[in-house]
Amino acid sequence: MKVSFIGLGTMGYPMAGHVSKAGHAVVVFNRSTQKAQNWCEEYTGTFATTPALAAQDADIVLTCVGNDDDLRAVYLGQDGAFQQAKAGTLFIDHTTASAEVAKELHQAAQERGFYFMDAPVSGGQAGAVNGVLTVMMGGEQSDLDKAQPVLDCYAKATSLMGSVGNGQIAKMVNQILIGGVLSGLSEGIRFAQKAGLDIASLVETLKHGAAGSWQLENRGETMAKNEFDFGFAIEWMHKDLGLCLAQAEKMGIKIPLTQAVDQDYQALIAEGRGRQDTSVLVKALDKKA
Repeated sequence: MKVSFIGLGTMGYPMAGHVSKAGHAVVVFNRSTQKAQNWCEEYTGTFATTPALAAQDADIVLTCVGNDDDLRAVYLGQDGAFQQAKAGTLFIDHTTASAEVAKELHQAAQERGFYFMDAPVSGGQAGAVNGVLTVMMGGEQSDLDKAQPVLDCYAKATSLMGSVGNGQIAKMVNQILIGGVLSGLSEGIRFAQKAGLDIASLVETLKHGAAGSWQLENRGETMAKNEFDFGFAIEWMHKDLGLCLAQAEKMGIKIPLTQAVDQDYQALIAEGRGRQDTSVLVKALDKKA
């Protein structure tokens, strides 16, 4: 297929690379032209100087940018992807954003004769590099069927969660769960250290039981060693949890643990830890000791 990929950040760069390696004709766009040029030197494809030019001949346009405002710019701006795309183009957005902006873009796509799905991903940078992301999608099954050969280039699992916007809601649940697990893991690790347990042996034992989790297995020992140069930065987690809290308010429910975790991340960002990974939550616990 003719595929465009807009946004060559930590996630988008390798994701677009997997699409190219699979043999699709890929055109990329990035706000930093140098990064787009670098991508073209590493992979087979071309780069465009605007989202509009990137999308104009595509069958499928994939986006992965920063936030709601970035999405509106790359889709609806003067040089946005909706400006020159052909009728019937399928747009799939991998950004973690609000359900509202997904619905807004879906409406705008329908008015122009396009198709749109929201499709946030989980798996972090390693998942993107290794092509094993989990994709939570909102939209029509027929559109997912069309996109599946492209999604399979970088995803190990794709699930349709319902109508447009539900992909983003599912991603919010994902982030709520991660925050909760890390909160408990932080307390458990510090509890174990204070008691004098060997953390490596503890992790090896507990990962096979009911307390087992990806976070325990992959971050338990590094948290104990105060190593936090992995994966997903807390400045991005703070952004994501803000989306969760805003959605909860719209729905009229309370998510107090998520709110507490977000406040801890805010304090850590204020200390200059914004680029450290989410397991640095354990350092917030240290301040409460």
